[in-house]
Amino acid sequence: MARRQGAVVVSLLAAVLLGACLPAPAAAGVHLSTLPMAFAVTASTKPGQVLHSGVDKLTVTWSLNTTEPAGADDAYKSVTVKLCYALVSQKDRGWRKSNDDLKKDKACQFKVTQQAYAAGARGSFEYTVARDVPTASYYVRAYALDASGTQVAYGQTGPAAAFDVVGITGIHASIKVAAGVFSAFSVAALAFFFVVENRKKNK
Repeated sequence: MARRQGAVVVSLLAAVLLGACLPAPAAAGVHLSTLPMAFAVTASTKPGQVLHSGVDKLTVTWSLNTTEPAGADDAYKSVTVKLCYALVSQKDRGWRKSNDDLKKDKACQFKVTQQAYAAGARGSFEYTVARDVPTASYYVRAYALDASGTQVAYGQTGPAAAFDVVGITGIHASIKVAAGVFSAFSVAALAFFFVVENRKKNK
């Protein structure tokens, strides 16, 4: 009898220790497909317009869709707006791919702004394209966040409203000009020495 009780105790201890060693189950992520598209979002850019990183600006606006029922935004505490890679700029680039699980989503990498949500008010923000935004096509998405910072609704500009950004290459314009001048000088110098050498030979 004592041996059986001892075996039971050992089994229970082993189960407790094993459970403590196992990783905790991952928290369920928020999926875009489960969120209501509650925001109407617009950008001041025209379809296909080209902006330059670190230079050009666009204005983003968002508001609650008029089709949303009264009280639909009671849980909204803040709004975060992001710049997202358009589908054409995600092709063959795994590091830019969209994912329904927002924790795994890589399309919306660039934060435009985050503001407190004002019920019934129209939000707006003028954004200067950040210097680290690379060359690609983009659209804009806005998320409504609750008090815990979890996404509870969203809205975005349509695919037809995508615009282009030309990123900073890392080569300053003055360097390009200097390189061009140096190349032209090199060609002129070579031509000069060629003429001089020919004259020497003719003499």
